[in-house]
Amino acid sequence: MKSKLRRSWKFAHKLISTSVATALLAITPLQQAQACTGITLQAQDGAYIFARTQEWGTFDLRSRVTIIPRNYALQTTLEDGKKGVGWKTKYGVVGLDVVEKDYLIDGMNEKGLTVNLFYQEGYTEYAKYDPSKAATSIPVLALAPYLLSNFQSIDEVRAAMAKLNVIGVRVEAIGGVPPVHLMVTDHTGKAVVIEFTNGITKLHDAPLGIVTNGPNYDWHINNLLNYTSLDVPLPHRKADDIKSLKFGAGARLFGLPGDLTSPSRFLRAAAYASTARKTVDGPETMYEAFRILDNFNLTVGTAAAEGGGEVNQEGMRSSTIWTTAYDTKNLVLQYHTQHNRRIRQLDFKTVNFDAKEVVRIPLDREKAQDIEYLNPSNSSQNIMSLAGGWSAAEVDQLAMDAANFAVSKDSSSAKLKRIIEVKKQVVKGANYFINYELDDGSVWDAIVYRDLTGEFSLKQSAKR
Repeated sequence: MKSKLRRSWKFAHKLISTSVATALLAITPLQQAQACTGITLQAQDGAYIFARTQEWGTFDLRSRVTIIPRNYALQTTLEDGKKGVGWKTKYGVVGLDVVEKDYLIDGMNEKGLTVNLFYQEGYTEYAKYDPSKAATSIPVLALAPYLLSNFQSIDEVRAAMAKLNVIGVRVEAIGGVPPVHLMVTDHTGKAVVIEFTNGITKLHDAPLGIVTNGPNYDWHINNLLNYTSLDVPLPHRKADDIKSLKFGAGARLFGLPGDLTSPSRFLRAAAYASTARKTVDGPETMYEAFRILDNFNLTVGTAAAEGGGEVNQEGMRSSTIWTTAYDTKNLVLQYHTQHNRRIRQLDFKTVNFDAKEVVRIPLDREKAQDIEYLNPSNSSQNIMSLAGGWSAAEVDQLAMDAANFAVSKDSSSAKLKRIIEVKKQVVKGANYFINYELDDGSVWDAIVYRDLTGEFSLKQSAKR
């Protein structure tokens, strides 16, 4: 695919990240329910998984999997037209973009470094742009790809951040500068949260690997100490003790806040991650991460999640647009979306990072739930489901067209002889279960989906 980056990263970006922070509970009596949640889990074989939810309440972010190759030149352009930080990518990167533009909300590079952006409204203040420092200035929207394509460890990220002037960007889609902070993790499990406070860049160690939104990260850590069962009396608890936090289980979690505000989600995420079951390897730990993050999914609506710009919720099923998990040891991305909870996977071993252009892959080939259909009369094939909604249907022209489509996808040269049975399920479009015979005597079952435009796609096919 052709890249729209074209060696120039424009300063006037549209929306790139996702989570509005909440105010301090003691200061703001009523908070909006807003946000994204991120957790880190470790497998017994040493694999670290970073996983997060991506919320946005006003419109579908239209995200894509984006692959940035090695040795690819990128150049930022600042608000006065001057060139900012420019670089040639050292490492290949896989991440998710938004609004079909070439900037990333989250991602991982081929060395296992991950970067994820989260909203932090009310607490973020970027440095003022100084034209005399243009060469070391970078728009916050370009920071994730910059870090991912250049560095492989937290120590390298720390050194790089000390040399950068990170500046804010007005985004017309949301009517202002998106206030974000970043969680960065590496393959050793080391992590930092990067925040911009009073014009100063601050890096906070994040040993638990938990992140939500505002207030500032150190406030969350101190607040967390109020909800632990440390044996040390409360006044003597220190943030340095965070690694030894012990949460109870079951009834002992009584009193843990259950609302959707950022401080409460941070507490629950820490509790759920701390009490997660032991997992042997990366794949099983990714499963556990998705299970935990299911607790943070939000319904559709601006009252449920942050969002800016014109409201257009047509086609949305959730304010949790998607959930991603990155295996920093095995270098694998997995995700599911608001439209399809089937896990999709991209293994870095299959990626050509020596390509010449950026590659983009839609998150959903079809915005419909992928369903496995079981056949009680033919358990070896597991092809037909008797789930609600299926009904007997006539062998009409649509059924014939669906059958012929299924046959066309078969590698054999046999032709359709007759349709034995048809069942139909009305979804967003229609699913056709077709039992048919070919002229070579073989009998097949197939599930064919017909969308609202009349296009067919083969869901499943099996020979009896």
